[in-house]
Amino acid sequence: MNLANMAWRNLWRRRRRTLITGFTVGFGVMLAVTFTGTGDYMYTNMINASAASGLGHVTVEPRGYNHTPTLDKRLTNSTGIRQRLLSLPEVTDAIVRITGQAMFASATKTVGGMFMAIDPAQESPEHNLLLRSLVEGGVFSGTTGRGAVVGERLAEKLNLALGKKLVYTTTDANGEIVSEIARVSGIFRTGVDEVDGAMALLPIDRVRETLNYGPDDATLVAVMITDQRRAGRVRDVMTRMVGSPEREVLSWHQTQADLAGLITVDASANYISQALVGLLIAAGILNTLLMGVLERTREFGVMMAVGMSPGRLFRLVLMESFWLGLVGLGLGVLMTTPWYLYLYHVGLDFSGMLAGQDYSAAGVLVDPLMRIRLFKESVAVILVGVFLLALVSGIYPAWRAGRIPPVESLRTI
Repeated sequence: MNLANMAWRNLWRRRRRTLITGFTVGFGVMLAVTFTGTGDYMYTNMINASAASGLGHVTVEPRGYNHTPTLDKRLTNSTGIRQRLLSLPEVTDAIVRITGQAMFASATKTVGGMFMAIDPAQESPEHNLLLRSLVEGGVFSGTTGRGAVVGERLAEKLNLALGKKLVYTTTDANGEIVSEIARVSGIFRTGVDEVDGAMALLPIDRVRETLNYGPDDATLVAVMITDQRRAGRVRDVMTRMVGSPEREVLSWHQTQADLAGLITVDASANYISQALVGLLIAAGILNTLLMGVLERTREFGVMMAVGMSPGRLFRLVLMESFWLGLVGLGLGVLMTTPWYLYLYHVGLDFSGMLAGQDYSAAGVLVDPLMRIRLFKESVAVILVGVFLLALVSGIYPAWRAGRIPPVESLRTI
């Protein structure tokens, strides 16, 4: 009988213990899938929502603008840059925008905020969170008019309504203070107070004229890509394509550093939780195999006395850990599949715990509906990681079995 068959039969001599350990491994797989899948889903949604807020997954901007976003820094030939970037296969959209700080005033009050000048022909609700969040009116038409789309809380602060006059004041390309008049054409609500209370959309050519910009000047080109995980790779490709001493290409990790830091901290806590789950799995497998070795001391002694080498005995017990890992993975797949499908299609709604309040982190609205999504590499890491953990847990019991002196083991009976 070969070692594989012998190890499989040995494993089921203590059926109850094997099944308990297998279900422990399976439960660990389910926890690992839950932790990893919710993280993959939440992080992807947060990054995509943040990218759609204005800066994209990758941003082309004047050198130094990310650290000091003043309007005297600007891109030239922004349309040419956009057309070149759209030729990349991983780029789904590239949008020319002007962003900056401004003071907004109505007949009753003045507040500080941010503006984003856009060309409505380039924008889409999919890639512009503010347009996706319109609750009243609509976006202005054309790029030279005097329309404005403002956040709901900003409208409340300034007592604005559709058709009301809004005055914005900022500094132009030469550092001079300039003002312009607009009329509210739409109101949006994202659920993030920092955005709804301080943000406005304006027509880009009107803003260019106000800022004394050239007809093709902008402060950034926001690039949307198919997969946010490839932002660093796409940034490197774009740098070789359009980078220059006057401009730089940055990924969302750099332009949205607060969000990147939040995700890093949360992911670290996730990894710690999964490491603890891994220790529980390893302890269960180690206990099962070690108990099996201690119970079969006489048996192993007889096997060595009749000619089985310590190395072969070591491989036998290690093969048992191999089978135990496969059994645990099989049970894990059976346990996890319905749970995964439920979270993927339905999810768990935690909105009641927020007592009617929206929850945002790093300026991004977090969905209270917990759902799950696993990337292919995450599945591979979980399966391979659990299987290797089972093998590593079997090394000490296998070593212990191979060091049993045959004569002494027989005398202890």
